[in-house]
Amino acid sequence: MDSAFDNLDAAGFLEIWQYFDADDNGYIEGKELDDFFRHMMKKLGPQEKVTEDRVQRLKQRFMSAYDVTADGKLQIQELANMILPEDENFLLVFRREVSLDNSVDFMKIWRKYDVDCSGYISAQELKAFLKDLFQHHHREVSSDKLEEYTDTMMKIFDKNKDGCLDLNDLARILALQENFLLQFQMDACSKDERKRDFDKIFAHYDVSKTGALEGAEVDGFVKDMMGLVRPNMTGPELNKLRAVLLSHCDVNKDGKIQRNELALYLGVKPKP
Repeated sequence: MDSAFDNLDAAGFLEIWQYFDADDNGYIEGKELDDFFRHMMKKLGPQEKVTEDRVQRLKQRFMSAYDVTADGKLQIQELANMILPEDENFLLVFRREVSLDNSVDFMKIWRKYDVDCSGYISAQELKAFLKDLFQHHHREVSSDKLEEYTDTMMKIFDKNKDGCLDLNDLARILALQENFLLQFQMDACSKDERKRDFDKIFAHYDVSKTGALEGAEVDGFVKDMMGLVRPNMTGPELNKLRAVLLSHCDVNKDGKIQRNELALYLGVKPKP
């Protein structure tokens, strides 16, 4: 972005991120944001007087260019795009042509890289994930750099510092969009409205369009449904709740949840 950051690497970026994300919530916002742009102004123009008006103007200029989600906060990817030199911006690999707005797609990724089915992503599993991402984006990365990036990602996103990533950690990394089920209030609806909402819900999770939820489709539905009451659910908890849902819904024991089975479970009269 500017010569002041030309030599910034992943480790230096991590220091900046952790310093300004003081409350460790995954965003730079409010006073943190003002402090960041005040620091930026001193870094970019050390000879110029820093005033509150100039800080706010600088913030507005950069936020309009880099705040992709337009939520008045800086996410880690947005900050990386602002200050990391392009050849060091390992977070570019998380740019997606299509936003990750479906928990089914998220759970496919989770299941693929949770190789030992522990319910967590270890450092080795994260490294495999990053390696595949770099290859997908046709970027050559040395083994030393891959280790550095893996370590940096762990330090940034492993919120409880247990050496593993849980569901919520990976969701932050991939910028998973808001829980799809938050838009529905099925208990407060009429019967017709509940049927209409059920159709939308089933269609959203039935990604394969087979008329039944299976595999990651069940995972995605469980993640969002339980996320309404338990937003910090872990991988092992999801596995248990998945088994419970199948035991209640999977009447014909085929390992899938048919449309009429889910409708009965949710108290919606299925279509004949």
